[in-house]
Amino acid sequence: MKLGSIEALYSIYTTHPSVVTDTRKLKAGDLYFALKGPNFNGNLFALAALEAGAAFAIVDEEIAESSAYQDQIIFVEDVLTTLQALAKYHRQQFNIPFIAITGSNGKTTTKELVYAVLASHFKTFTTQGNLNNHIGVPLTLLSIPKDAEIAVIEMGANHQKEIESYCAYTLPTHGMITNCGKAHLEGFGGVEGVKKGKGELFDFLRANNGTVFLMEDFDYLVEMAQGIQDVIAYGKEQGQIQGEAIDQNGMLSVQFKKGIDIASIQTHLVGNFNLPNVLAAVTIGQYFKVPNEKIKSAIEDYVPTNSRSQLLTWNNNEVILDAYNANPSSMKLAVENFAKINKDNKMVCLGGMRELGVDTLMEHQALIDQLKQSNWEQVILVGSEFKPCAHSYLFFDTVVEAKAWLVAQQLKGYTLLIKGSRGIQMEQLIAP
Repeated sequence: MKLGSIEALYSIYTTHPSVVTDTRKLKAGDLYFALKGPNFNGNLFALAALEAGAAFAIVDEEIAESSAYQDQIIFVEDVLTTLQALAKYHRQQFNIPFIAITGSNGKTTTKELVYAVLASHFKTFTTQGNLNNHIGVPLTLLSIPKDAEIAVIEMGANHQKEIESYCAYTLPTHGMITNCGKAHLEGFGGVEGVKKGKGELFDFLRANNGTVFLMEDFDYLVEMAQGIQDVIAYGKEQGQIQGEAIDQNGMLSVQFKKGIDIASIQTHLVGNFNLPNVLAAVTIGQYFKVPNEKIKSAIEDYVPTNSRSQLLTWNNNEVILDAYNANPSSMKLAVENFAKINKDNKMVCLGGMRELGVDTLMEHQALIDQLKQSNWEQVILVGSEFKPCAHSYLFFDTVVEAKAWLVAQQLKGYTLLIKGSRGIQMEQLIAP
């Protein structure tokens, strides 16, 4: 049958509120949206989805041999835009704060910290894992339960107009940009393009009288927020809430100087570069009147997972595993932080950085030049991005080769920094 209206589809959704786009994750009664892209076509699996128990399949191509399921097939012009329209309609049923978080670095950690703080006091819903793209954002919205009191939505982007498109159906009431760095330079067209792309969130909030949480130490963010009436600022030297980073054997402790009656917070996060992420969570918690003791406990109890600023033990060695993603800005900060840590036998294991376009060679050489400024027991570079660079460090084309070398060394008493872009999968270096 042909879709009559989004309202009609929403009526079906209220009866079958579980939405999937992958038949491998499908459960009986789900709504299956047959998305397609350059390398996949969900329409080809619509019949299998219905046979597996899907309540309905939303498709944009004719499905062969489907006569037995005609009443369960909903034909639309475009499945993706229908999914997004349904997500917007669901979003419009809520009159609660929707906090959007974007940025080049730290947005997932910030999202997790903000969620931990708000969830200690409110029924809070947030983006699961890294579902922060054009498919993940609408799926996140559609999974928000009716009794949610606050929603925290992460928005990733690698080109301009992407954040603008997410705002059109997420309709954020509050938002923050963690920072604008050298990430996805190929898609954004340089750092100024990154600012413009991430700034689309501020553009939406400015036009809709929204509230911005602002890292006021970053002058470019202050400039990007011009014209927004409701700004809640934080920082190391500026803002209503101020705090500074204290290194506690490599772990971040935050000491507060202004704006909140909390002396300090001891985190499980590696690296002082996480200071803005913690300050954001504290600021947002205070704004929404979460009691101070809950703010402190929520952040102190938060333990990072999924290869983000994790401190691990591996074969009698300490490992700082920060291999979920990497770009020139985050790499620079990670290496700077590691250089300051007072440990013996420090080894740096870095994977190549992706999506840098014409800046690939320049940025990888700059990273190598930074490494040369400190003394390391060993440096391992992995990935073709490092191959044309000038250096005398150990180089491996793949993480498989690097792992074979690393295991053969039978290291003991070392401290390793492992970081690289997601596609390199640097966490495999210490996988069983």
